[in-house]
Amino acid sequence: MKRNWITTLICLTVAIIFFAAGFLTNNFINVFNPKYEIQFSQDVSRENIINFNRVKSLLMNSYYLDINEDVLLEGAINGMVEAVEDPYSVYYTPEMMNDFMEQQTGSYVGIGVTVFMDNDGLATVSDVFSNSPAKSSGMRNGDKIVLVNGEDVTALNDLNIIVGKIKGEPETQVAITVYRPEIKDYIELDLVRKLINIDYIASRMIGDNIGYIQLRLFDEDITKDFVTHANQLLQQGAKGLILDLRNNPGGDYGQVVRMADIIVPEGLIVYIEDRHGNRDEEKSDPNELNVPLTVLINEYSASASEILSAAIKHYDKGTLIGKTTFGKGLVQSIIQLEGGAGLKVTTARYFTPSGVYIHGIGVTPDIEIENDEKYQYYSIDEIPEGEDKQLQRAIEEVSRLMSEVNK
Repeated sequence: MKRNWITTLICLTVAIIFFAAGFLTNNFINVFNPKYEIQFSQDVSRENIINFNRVKSLLMNSYYLDINEDVLLEGAINGMVEAVEDPYSVYYTPEMMNDFMEQQTGSYVGIGVTVFMDNDGLATVSDVFSNSPAKSSGMRNGDKIVLVNGEDVTALNDLNIIVGKIKGEPETQVAITVYRPEIKDYIELDLVRKLINIDYIASRMIGDNIGYIQLRLFDEDITKDFVTHANQLLQQGAKGLILDLRNNPGGDYGQVVRMADIIVPEGLIVYIEDRHGNRDEEKSDPNELNVPLTVLINEYSASASEILSAAIKHYDKGTLIGKTTFGKGLVQSIIQLEGGAGLKVTTARYFTPSGVYIHGIGVTPDIEIENDEKYQYYSIDEIPEGEDKQLQRAIEEVSRLMSEVNK
């Protein structure tokens, strides 16, 4: 009986060892000799799968030059993203992804402009900085960049890639061809790249009791800077504020939420929603800015500028003056892929506190007013203060709001 028990135990031990050996062997095979495959859902037509494989085979075997199969596959990946027909979704090759990441850090060496993608997918100048190579060359707001050093960039649907081609080493030349709607013609510009140190915020007193704050872009420090500038103006005697968001193409989502939190009362600031209806809300605390406020907007105010404008309008915390904003209500995510590649993909839409999806619509001003046509393509700083009709109307409105407070 004892011998039978020992024999059984030995057999079980051997079986366990063989099972473990087999399990480990299979897993080592999977780890060191992985098998990869391309999978499609059952919704994909049989014809498309057959054609995919046949086209690849024809190119590999019949094209007059040797072809790298990886090049074909990467082209197919890029083609999938382009097929979505979303100007904000882009596949980055490893080289492009590296350039994109480098653009997020380090010195800004370029020509001194802010740009945005217009509805036609063209990189469009929204602001030209003072004392910049762009200003010296005669570049104007509204110029659409079509060539960079002779390369056609109109087919590139990612702004970061185009900007990366414009940036470079200090004191090097870059040739840019723009289409100028103002004259309906192309202009060739030769510029020398410079180290650009731009303050994305500027402020001053207008008269004795009105503070003016201009925001060019929502960078990573803009909320802190806004608080500093606003406090300085209030200390100088400002009883009302004008916030100028004209030509501001947007920027950091977290920063605009923080700034809105400072200005509006407790409640919903903005929410984003993905394709499955999952909702992510941003809310403000009970503290709010209790100063008469007017906000200047125009057709170049986009994205983060629209989030802030919409929240201010919803809570009636200020009067919006100018023209309807650009209308960008999509949210993008950057995803790292294998081998250093990447994907920028639109993952959600954002909505105003009242549930309005502004994409393609924009935020409408409370008081609509245009500047003279001759200033249509000027930077804000280039318009003489006395001839800036939008600013003059903002001064009148904030003065009216201030007088109501004092009644």
